[in-house]
Amino acid sequence: MLPVPYWRSDCGRHTLYHGDCLAILPHLSGVDAVVTDPPYSSGGMMRGDRTAPTRQKYQSSDALTEHPSFSGDNRDQRGLGYWCALWMSAARDATKSGAMFCTFTDWRQLPTMTDVVQAGGWVWRGIVPWDKVIARPQAGRFRAQAEYMIWATNGARDQTPADDSAYGNGIIRVSTPPTNEREHATQKPVELLIEIINTACQPEGLVLDPFAGSGTTGVACAMTGRRFIGIELDEGYCAIAKRRIEEAANHLFVPTETNPPDADPPLFD
Repeated sequence: MLPVPYWRSDCGRHTLYHGDCLAILPHLSGVDAVVTDPPYSSGGMMRGDRTAPTRQKYQSSDALTEHPSFSGDNRDQRGLGYWCALWMSAARDATKSGAMFCTFTDWRQLPTMTDVVQAGGWVWRGIVPWDKVIARPQAGRFRAQAEYMIWATNGARDQTPADDSAYGNGIIRVSTPPTNEREHATQKPVELLIEIINTACQPEGLVLDPFAGSGTTGVACAMTGRRFIGIELDEGYCAIAKRRIEEAANHLFVPTETNPPDADPPLFD
């Protein structure tokens, strides 16, 4: 049975699904790029740490803005690896040959994630550090100032230079959003996603995010003229993502002759 969208924009270019990505991904096809930020399941040495609410794990006790918890962040490292191999494989099946895959992780899970991206059938191409600029100083230690984007492709990818070729940076330096400007505890900056999407996906292409969260990938797609499919397990975040993407699409989308507002994207087999 085909999943029913939680929301689709009036222009028909941006779609959100509420549910488990493992249930929805097998119904999708024709994707040009996967750009996502899954739960890291990181930073907890003990079972009690891993099962603590994410608002407790990712926010300081004196934070003025409290973000809702999110699902899927309580696996140990082996569990994370097995689970990621499953959804990464399903995401690859939804993409075109040569499609790019970009996923975030932190330093603790980087070795596991570079293994499982290959277990999922992708060709691992490299790592792009994200310099978050702002990081808490730690006496006698180095700042945890970077997270990492692992990128891969669905088989070979055309590298022939052309007039419209994109040349992505090997290190991306964008400040983390202030806590009081976020709607998700681990929200990435829109500028970061725009830079990634401009390299990962051609103009007017279709981007998939199996872990849409507060919708930042979708916002970046709306701002750069890409089409978007997002999947989110938590309904509260579906509502936030819908609002943010809708605002971006309504303000920035201009219909074209090749993508009329009433045209549905080719989402299903």
